[in-house]
Amino acid sequence: MKLIVGLGNPGIEYQFTPHNAGFLAIDRIAEYCNAAVANRRGRALTGKAMLAGEELLLAKPETYMNLSGIAVAALVRELEIAVPSSDLIVIYDELDLPLGTIRIRERGSANGHNGVKSISGALGTEEWLRIRIGVGKAPLPEASDRAGREIKAGGKDYLLSPMRKQELAELDPVERLHAGHLPGRSRQRRQVRGLLDKFRSSSSTPLNKHTYAFSRRIYRAA
Repeated sequence: MKLIVGLGNPGIEYQFTPHNAGFLAIDRIAEYCNAAVANRRGRALTGKAMLAGEELLLAKPETYMNLSGIAVAALVRELEIAVPSSDLIVIYDELDLPLGTIRIRERGSANGHNGVKSISGALGTEEWLRIRIGVGKAPLPEASDRAGREIKAGGKDYLLSPMRKQELAELDPVERLHAGHLPGRSRQRRQVRGLLDKFRSSSSTPLNKHTYAFSRRIYRAA
């Protein structure tokens, strides 16, 4: 069984924010697989699914982003998953990548992402497979720091603010998770690309517009 974890924050106010790109990806995979991520298992909501002949456990930690490692480590222990292994895949937002860009890495530093930092700390290693979904905005026009580097728009306020419909459509993993957008040559990367390409070929429907509209109404009324 493969454990696929999407990172994010629970709560309707965070549902369609850039920082919840991991949760949104899990929701889309579950939608395709006719699965429900609704069973509480440890500190996460989980759901079983089948994709490309692989049994999956989809998971969305309920610990909030900064403590994601607590939920991930508990599931890894329960499922007896060896780390590093392609049986653990974590999906999360990456501010340093342009909106909608997909990158796979087998290891790496947190790069300021507290959810990633928590997972590496809980697992005792930075060697775990991750899919990074770009949520970055374009650099501010003609803006640079003293070293001449571009200053990117966004930050904490941006990451926790609801996205517009156009941004959601560009972010949508159904349109982005396919082999043409996933560079890499290693065996683990090829396995992940195979899974995601199968998912990509299933549908071209964007995020459910009715779900989006309903959730936005609740958010505005809160």
